Amino acid sequence: MPRYKLTVEYDGGPFAGWQRQENGPSVQQALEEAALKLDPEASEVYGAGRTDSGVHALGQVAHVDLRKDLPDDTVRDALNAHLGRGAVAVLAAERVGDEFHARFDAKSRSYLYRLADRRAPLALDRGRVWRVPRKLDAAAMDAAAQVLTGQHDFTTFRAALCQAKSPVKTLDAIAVRRVGPEVHISCSARSFLHRQVRSFAGSLVEVGIGKWSADDLRAALEAKDRAACGPVAPPDGLYLVRVDYA
Repeated sequence: MPRYKLTVEYDGGPFAGWQRQENGPSVQQALEEAALKLDPEASEVYGAGRTDSGVHALGQVAHVDLRKDLPDDTVRDALNAHLGRGAVAVLAAERVGDEFHARFDAKSRSYLYRLADRRAPLALDRGRVWRVPRKLDAAAMDAAAQVLTGQHDFTTFRAALCQAKSPVKTLDAIAVRRVGPEVHISCSARSFLHRQVRSFAGSLVEVGIGKWSADDLRAALEAKDRAACGPVAPPDGLYLVRVDYA
């Protein structure tokens, strides 16, 4: 069966997360239902990352096996036709070898967290940005964030229900920048713990508002204790931006 690599964007608001589940609609379910309409023998859709409820994607990667051997553009357009005008869109489909696996072959995943530090409520970006009604010091946040790079035991920034075998991960890069009226937190790593990026974001906001110093963030990391984490940021502002395979 031909295997197709899919690049997908979605608004996570209407979904209970990426993974198919019983408590609500999922992105995986939407894609699988579209694939089955295209080909009744289509396989399960496998994603590169299991985003939580409310988390968005600009470049999630998945793969699906079809019985039919179709041109890449036909697969993309047919899946989008069956998805309809919903919250999921297939940006590209690419025929790949049978050995390709969207999750296990990924070398790096990049996430973006968007913050709006303004008093006024959000009218256009509600559900897509975390509004913090206090001015954030992006430079202080960026300087403090560098203590998180490298290999660490990230127990402090790991959700209690995280299923990863180890809390030790390597954060390749993290940066905090002001982009127009927003503050963006960008980070990349081979893999992340459950709610790790949202935990980073919440703790870095404590730095941005002057409640924490860089030393406080380092102490939280070194505590290896979930209780030392700052408030966990909501899913609204989190985006899976890109998955790299080389």
